Order: sequence, then C-alpha cells, then structure tokens
Amino acid sequence: MDGGDKRIVIAGAGSIGCYAGGCLALAGRQVILLARPRIGEALRKHGLRVTDLDGRDRLIRADALSVTTDPAVALPGAEMILVTVKSGATQEMAALIAAHASPDAVVVSLQNGVGNADRLRAGLAGRRVLAGMVPFNVVQSPDGELPLRVHRASEGKVMIEDGGSGLVDLLDVDGFAVTAHGDMTAVLWGKLLLNLNNALVALCGLPLATQLADRRWRLILAGQIDEALAAMRASSIEPARIAGLRPALLPKVLRLPDWLFKILARRLLAIDPEARSSMWDDLQRGRPTEIDELQGAILRLADRAGTPAPLIWRITALVRTAEQERRGSPGLTPEAIMAAGGPQ
Repeated sequence: MDGGDKRIVIAGAGSIGCYAGGCLALAGRQVILLARPRIGEALRKHGLRVTDLDGRDRLIRADALSVTTDPAVALPGAEMILVTVKSGATQEMAALIAAHASPDAVVVSLQNGVGNADRLRAGLAGRRVLAGMVPFNVVQSPDGELPLRVHRASEGKVMIEDGGSGLVDLLDVDGFAVTAHGDMTAVLWGKLLLNLNNALVALCGLPLATQLADRRWRLILAGQIDEALAAMRASSIEPARIAGLRPALLPKVLRLPDWLFKILARRLLAIDPEARSSMWDDLQRGRPTEIDELQGAILRLADRAGTPAPLIWRITALVRTAEQERRGSPGLTPEAIMAAGGPQ
C-alpha cells in the first residue's frame, strides 16, 4: 500500500482525527473527514488550521478539504479507515464500516484504551483491523474560533500494528510521525499507565505541564500506576516502555522532588502550555468521558486478579460525578481528591 492515490477516511474527525487527517491532506494524501455536524459545518465553511509545538502552522482552505457527515458517502471506496471516535462509539462505527465500506479496506484503531481494536474486530469479522496508539495530545480551538484549529501539544510517534509493506509509508508524514510495532498489546497497556493522568487533568482543570510540575499531583498519579502495575503483574501483562521509561520506574520518577523530576523527566515535560487532556475537554463540553476505558480497564483487571485499586476507584467515582453534574471540570485540589471517599 503506497502512494497518494489511496483513499483514507478519518472515521470520527474530532481533535485527533482532524489533526491526523489534516497532516495527511497537507502531505498530498487523498483524505475524507467523516465528522459530526458541528465540526463538519465549520470545516466546510472555514477550512482547517493545523499547528504544533514545533512551530508548524498550516492552513487548509475549505475548498481543499473533503468533509462529510454521511458515512454512506465517506466509507464506500475507502482503502484505509482510521478510526478516531471515542471508545463509546466504537461499536456504532464498526456497524457503519460493515454496512458501507469495502471488505478489503484496512481499518486502524487510533483510540485510547486497550480494547477498541478487539471491538472493531468483533464487529468486522474477517476484515483486516490493526491496533494503533497515538502518544500525543491534540488541543482543539475553543468554540467560536474559526477556522477550526487543531494543535499537537506534545511529542511522540504514532505506533500501529505491523500490517505489511507500505502501510507506514502511506501514513508517516510531516507532523504525524508513524512507526510499526510488533506487540501492540504491550504498547496499549503501557500507554494506559500514562493515560491514568487524563482523569487528574480533567478533575483539576490545570494545563498538563502545570499539573505534572506539581509533586502533589504526581504522587496521585504514581499511586494509580502502582495499583495498575500490581493488577498487570497478577494478570501476566507486561506493558511496553513509553516515554523512554520502564513502567516499573514510572512511580519512582513521579515521586521525585520537583527540581529533580524536571531534570530527569524532560520527555514527559515536553508539553505545550496549551495541552490538557481529552477527558478535560469532554467535561467542559458536557460529553461522556472515556473513564470506563482508562481507569475502568484497570478496575476490571484488578477485580479479576484480586488486587486492590482504591485510589483508581476513587478517581473514577469523582469523574463520574463530574459527568453527571455537567458543569465542566470541578477544579479539585490534590487534597480534595485524597479526602474523597473510597470503595464501600
């Protein structure tokens, strides 16, 4: 699979999807963005601005974008489908792909969590479905800012399951670096350890760089990772190294004093001041979060393994409360989180 004539559909053009699709379109790939009405209308009228922390700032005019809100228009003829919907919409998207896309289309999950590729496979029996992992944050411009801007606010290479010749060459473009990996299960569990911080950013409302620079927040993240690693060890899961650190070292590094953490964890802190988390964005917009795919995945694993996870349970409960209240980030302090009730 090579060349710019391959039709790539971004199935779920939100923050990550628009960023990936924008970079691919700028590199001359044939891209169709399948978006929800709010984003679709903004893209069709005003185009898309793609920026990143390395200083790239590129505009794709509206007349140079291919955008639709209709899966029956986007999916037929697709040779590759990058699924970037939130986890809760995975089964729905699998059904749409099954109904409208060619059986020969390669489907790649670029979603948070560890189970989405398997959900796609279950809904797309016999089709080629590959797991993927996006390591970086993408921040979407506030409502009302036009053209819509998607800003990559941290570093990292996208990893996808080794899917044969030409796949990486098709997707690896300026601003959207892609590499193949032979053990995506380990990669996804390793990424999940870092994604446990998404909920903390959502609960405090602080930018990610500010939050990670504060040892009080890192202590809570380290406690979650300890609980997650215990459940993984009991389940014979070996997470991959992410951000240059062995998973077993993550809690130790996170617990270092602020001054020493800043020296030793440069890669973790290579973050644009704008970056927050997709879970924070979901709370701000009153949408369901992916808490069940992140903390929830560890709680289910811990329950089966018989290992305790009271801190992860507490954070999960706080996020669910914030979802129900629909007032955005509750702006909690580390002390408020630690004072919250635990499992009954």
